[in-house]
Amino acid sequence: MCTTCGCETDSHHHHHEHGHGHSHSHGHTHDDERESRKIAVETDILSRNNRFAADNRALFAKKGVFVLNLVSSPGSGKTTTLERTLGDLSGRYRCAVIEGDQQTDNDAQRIAATGVPARQINTGAGCHLDAHMVGHAAEEFDLDALDLLLVENVGNLVCPASFDLGEHHKVVVLSVTEGEDKPLKYPNMFHAADVMLLNKIDLLPYVDFDVEKCLEMARRVSPGITIFQVSSRTGEGMDAWYAWLADRIAAVKG
Repeated sequence: MCTTCGCETDSHHHHHEHGHGHSHSHGHTHDDERESRKIAVETDILSRNNRFAADNRALFAKKGVFVLNLVSSPGSGKTTTLERTLGDLSGRYRCAVIEGDQQTDNDAQRIAATGVPARQINTGAGCHLDAHMVGHAAEEFDLDALDLLLVENVGNLVCPASFDLGEHHKVVVLSVTEGEDKPLKYPNMFHAADVMLLNKIDLLPYVDFDVEKCLEMARRVSPGITIFQVSSRTGEGMDAWYAWLADRIAAVKG
């Protein structure tokens, strides 16, 4: 479980096996104490993170770098989408990638193979990237020489929704090999995201997935969400995604 955001299961369990009985006379329960500690820890962590995120955001604005935070469950195709995007846009924009995983640098190696600079963050037991991690990783790039910074978050549809990295937008990637009800099951993530990439549409003939139902559920959670239906394998639908990127990069560059 996550060791940094406070979502780990509370281990405060005890059993009284004494041969005598006794009662607690205090006017509050252990559950109340645990809840107050949980709220205090979560509030402190998010406040600290938000301060770092504000610093990141100010730095990215100063340097004119457009920053996206890609989030999804594991296996949705985030890395393949990045590879395709970088391969198609590398001649137009100066890009870099921050890769987040609990272990290994496999995805960073895949990105580096495209010729784009990549930095790996391994979170260990942590289930998300935070703004402090991203700020340190960004220091390793020449931000004056970048147009687009893409952050691939740890595969998880829960905790990354709560952590601002200083990005311009969260982009949630949902694969048609997952259930179309993911937006309702994980509403915080889909509400936090400004963009949804419905990926692997080349597999629609082979899977039981209701596209219209998925889109309706996503818009129910986040009415203003922008949705692109894409295949990062075949390239289908990617041009619309690239056009959106081009508009946003131009706006940041002024």
